[in-house]
Amino acid sequence: MPAHASSPTNEVESLSATETLPDGASPDPYAGESDQELARRAKSDREAFGLLYERHVAAIYRYVFYRVGNVEDAEDLTARVFARALKHIHNYNDRGVPFTAWLYRIAHNVVANFHRDNSRRPSVPLEEADAFRPPAAHDDHADHDQRIDGERDRARLLQAIRMLPAERQHLIVLKFVEQLQNAEIGQIMNRSEGAIKSLYHRTLLQLREIMDELEHPRKKYESSNGTRDVETHS
Repeated sequence: MPAHASSPTNEVESLSATETLPDGASPDPYAGESDQELARRAKSDREAFGLLYERHVAAIYRYVFYRVGNVEDAEDLTARVFARALKHIHNYNDRGVPFTAWLYRIAHNVVANFHRDNSRRPSVPLEEADAFRPPAAHDDHADHDQRIDGERDRARLLQAIRMLPAERQHLIVLKFVEQLQNAEIGQIMNRSEGAIKSLYHRTLLQLREIMDELEHPRKKYESSNGTRDVETHS
């Protein structure tokens, strides 16, 4: 992820810089420690926080990108997430909740503030969304047609996700992009596993309705008998 010349980015990314080490030297003295152990160390040891950054920056960036739909904004907001985490690391307490849950909560709040401040819904350009998918090994005409259909479906799905309420976008990204289990999502969203299952079911139903509407849009026509919906096909 390329860095911008913003102060939060510079402050956080400087923590992960590693100097050239002699042969046989270990670049990571805390490699065997858990996130919780590192988080406790990070309250007084910036190097420990740097390792937490290296462990989780890719996942947090991926999460933010799918919530905002723009590479430049995703990079800036990811830097804000870690700058805020560094600023408040002394408030982190391990009470059975993983460090990643605490980090995702920060990311969710940063994204929510971003959308509130900008008062806009994000859009993901197709070429940016495809940057997260490995290229095809070969591309003959049949594969090319299939890939185009897949790209259209992917773009429609991303558009539909953007139309969900913020909480449900949060759930979908954690479930499908980060591939977390319901129990883990519950810890992040501060809900029970049963509540997450119920919300997930309702979210899929709403997403299916939005997808159907995007695929078969309806236009309102005025007639002598009033307004009626007419299904249109492209």
